[in-house]
Amino acid sequence: MRTAAEAQRALGGSLQHPRAPHGARVLQQHSARLVPRVRQCGGGGSGSSSSSSWTARVVVPVRSEAPAALPRLERPSPSQLLEEIVDPVAADMETMNKNLRSIVGDRHPMLLAAADQIFGAGGKKLRPMIVLLMARATAEMAGLSNIVSYHRRLAEIIEMIHTASLVHDDVLDNCSVRRGKDTVNTLYGTRVAVLVGDFLFAQSSWYLANLDNLEVIKLISQVIADFANGEISQAASLFDTSITLDKYLDKSFYKTASLVAASCRSSAVFSGMSVEVKEAMYDYGKHLGLAFQIVDDILDFTQTSEQLGKPQGQDLASGNLTAPVIFALPNCEELEELIQTEFSEPESLQRAIDLVVSSGGVEAARRLAREEADKALAALAVLPPSRAKRSLELMVDYVLDRIY
Repeated sequence: MRTAAEAQRALGGSLQHPRAPHGARVLQQHSARLVPRVRQCGGGGSGSSSSSSWTARVVVPVRSEAPAALPRLERPSPSQLLEEIVDPVAADMETMNKNLRSIVGDRHPMLLAAADQIFGAGGKKLRPMIVLLMARATAEMAGLSNIVSYHRRLAEIIEMIHTASLVHDDVLDNCSVRRGKDTVNTLYGTRVAVLVGDFLFAQSSWYLANLDNLEVIKLISQVIADFANGEISQAASLFDTSITLDKYLDKSFYKTASLVAASCRSSAVFSGMSVEVKEAMYDYGKHLGLAFQIVDDILDFTQTSEQLGKPQGQDLASGNLTAPVIFALPNCEELEELIQTEFSEPESLQRAIDLVVSSGGVEAARRLAREEADKALAALAVLPPSRAKRSLELMVDYVLDRIY
C-alpha cells in the first residue's frame, strides 16, 4: 500500500469525471459571392445607363422552417446507469434474491420478518452483482457457455457476509436507521440482531466450505478476519486527530475493499483464469472497494439526512475520522479543537461539518476517490470486450457519480 506522502502527491491533479457530458456547437458560415449587377434602366431619371458594373452582394439562404434542434447529451440518472449495469446478470440477480430470503426464513421462521428487513431494506446488492458480472466476464474469456453453480453460490455467500457485517455494525454503533428504514436492532432488539448476524456468518461459512476450493475458502475466510481487524482499528482511533491517511486506507480496506477484492478474485478462480488475471481482478475489487468507501465518507458531509437515510455526519459524531476530515485537519485548527471536545457543545458538530467542506477536505477526498477508481479501471484491461466487462467499467462510473 502506498504511503500517505505518495497519496497526497498524487492528489495534486485536477479532477475530471469520465462521464461528464461534453457540449456540442455547430457553426454555419455563409460566404459572399460575386454576382453581375443587372443593368438598371431609368437611372438618374434618364431611362438609360451608359455603362455596366460589378458589385459584391451577400446571398443569405432563406429557410422555410426552423432548423432541427441538436440532440442534447445528457448524463444518465443513477437508476438508469444501474439498469444498464445489471442487465447482463438481471436473471441471475433475481434468482439470488429469492434464495437469500429462503436461507433465513426456511431454517428459522422466527427470523423470517428480520430476513425481509435485512434483504429488502432498499439495498442495491452491488457486491453480489459485481461477483456475477465478474463471473460472466471471466467465463466468457475462458470460453465457457455459462457461469457455473459455484459462481451463483459465491454471490449468495458474499451478500450474506456483507449483510451480517451491517447488522453487527448497527448494534455496535447503536444505529437506529439504515437506508431510510429502521434497523433490525431497532425493530426486534439487540438480541435478535446479534443472532441474525451470527446466523448469516455461520450459514455463509457452511456454504463456503462446500465450495470445495481451498483458494476461495482462504480468500473469503480472510475477509471475515479483516472485518474484525477493521472494527478494532476503528475503535482504537476514535477522535484521534493524529490518524494518518495510510491508517485510514488500511481500515477502509479491512471494512469494505477486502470483501470486494476477494469476491472478484474468487469469481476468476471458478472460471479457471490464470494467476495474472486473478491478480488483476483482485486489484479491480480492491480499488473499486476503496473508491466506494471514500465516496461513502464524502457523502456523509455533502448529503442531507433524508438523502443518506441516516443522520448527516454520523461517522464524525461517533469519532470515526474519515478521508475528508483527515485532509481538512492540517488546514484548520478549529476543526481539531472541536473533535477533541467530542462535540460537547450544541451546534459544534454542524460547525465541524462546515469546516471540513470549507477547508478543502471534501475536494481532496474526491481526488483520492478518482485515483482509486482509475486504478480499478486499469485492472480490467486484461479482459476482452464483453457486455459484462462494460458493466464492470460502468460500475466505477456509478460509484463516482454519487459525488457529482
